[in-house]
Amino acid sequence: QVQVAESGGGSVPAGGSLQLSCVASEIAFSSCRMGWYRQVPGDKRDERDLVSFIETTGATTYADTVKGRFAISQDKRKNTLYLQMNNLKTEDTAVYYCAATECYGYFYGDYWGQGTQVTVSS
Repeated sequence: QVQVAESGGGSVPAGGSLQLSCVASEIAFSSCRMGWYRQVPGDKRDERDLVSFIETTGATTYADTVKGRFAISQDKRKNTLYLQMNNLKTEDTAVYYCAATECYGYFYGDYWGQGTQVTVSS
């Protein structure tokens, strides 16, 4: 089982910054795509939207809505994934999930954290 647990959510005014952290099992960083997703409570689509992910190669991908404002990084010595969020907007309000996805090998599958709430006020 791959463990994933995020933290760091909170409430900030628009234009502010937050950093989310995600501690995961060591194997996740060598065998999975590590990423951040978000979901707006009550959204009729009931889907989690991609925010950003980082491949085992180190290549990163960002949703267009966060490019230039958010930065994903990892510290493998600490088994931790980060999401630095700057210039936050009210539309960034959501529950943010850390996920280890497309894991291969013995721990094949996807693993999700419980989510952390980010609220951006106007």
